[in-house]
Amino acid sequence: MNTLPTTPKDPPPPGAHGEGLLLRLTGPLQSWGTHSHFNERDTAAFPTLSGVLGLLACALGRPRHAPTDDLARLSLTVRVDRPGVVLRDLHTVGGGLPPKATVSTAEGKKRGGDTTTLLSHRTYLADAAFTCAVTGRPGNDADTRLITECAQALRLPRWPLYLGRRSCPPEGPLLLGQSAEPLRHLVDLPVAAHPPRTADTSGRSDRAPHMTVFLSDRPLGELPPPQGHTHHGPDTGAHPTSTINDLPSKPDGTRRTYRSRPLYRRTLPLPPTQFHGLGTTQLTALTTYMSEHLTPPNPWSPEQ
Repeated sequence: MNTLPTTPKDPPPPGAHGEGLLLRLTGPLQSWGTHSHFNERDTAAFPTLSGVLGLLACALGRPRHAPTDDLARLSLTVRVDRPGVVLRDLHTVGGGLPPKATVSTAEGKKRGGDTTTLLSHRTYLADAAFTCAVTGRPGNDADTRLITECAQALRLPRWPLYLGRRSCPPEGPLLLGQSAEPLRHLVDLPVAAHPPRTADTSGRSDRAPHMTVFLSDRPLGELPPPQGHTHHGPDTGAHPTSTINDLPSKPDGTRRTYRSRPLYRRTLPLPPTQFHGLGTTQLTALTTYMSEHLTPPNPWSPEQ
C-alpha cells in the first residue's frame, strides 16, 4: 500500500510564488488515470500531476525512459472551470483475428478458443475544462529556466500533445502564458463556463458569485482573494483533504512507479463577470486578459 509522504514538496514562504505557466486543459475528451491496470482504465476528476508532467515531457521531446526528476520538482494547482461528465467506453481487442494475430498472454503465448477477444473499459471526462498553474520553487533559478524552457516547448512541441491519453487531443489554446504571479492569474483568468444563477427569496433569478474549486499538491493559503473580495471566507485550504496516487517515485526514468501525495482543496467565490460562457465569447475574453497580463501576450499569433 502506498503511504503518504510527510513532506513531498516544501511549501513556499508566505507571500512568495515561483515563476509559473498558465495552461488551459480542455477538449471533447480527457482522461487522467490514477489506478489504471490492464483492461480497466480509469480517470481522476481533474488533471493529475503525473499527467501534466507527462504533457510537458512530450512537448520537450523527452523519450519514455528519460529522467524527469527536474519536472517532478514543479508544483501543480488546478482550477475546475467545468467538471464535465464521466463517459465509460467499451473496447474489444483481438476479436475475429487468426490465432497468430491475437493478443499475447503474459507468457508470450497466443490466446485460443473463447479467450481471443479481450474487453477493455476506458473512462473519460467529456466536455470538461480546467485552468492550471505549473509553478517552480520561489527564487530557484533552475526552476525558472525550466519553466521558460517548457513555455517555449509548448509553443512548438516536439511531439503531439494530449490530455492524459493519446486519443484526447487538446482544444487550443493550451499555453496561456508565463508569469511571476501564476496563482494571481489562476484566480483572475476568465472562466470557461456560463455565469452561475441563483434565485432570491422572491423567486427572481440573479447572478451571484460561484464557489469555484481549486486543487493543489501544496497548501492553498497563498491563493489571493478574487477581484472585488477582501477575504477568502472560512475555507483556507491549509490542510490536505485526501490523497492521490500521482507523484512519480522514480523520476530517473528507470521505471514508471507512483506514490501518494496530499491533495489540498479550496473553494473561492469568483464573481459572475468572470464567467464568459463557451465558444468565441470566452476565447475573446481570454485573449484580452492574456494580452494585458501575461507573457507572451498572444502565444498563438503568427509572430510567435
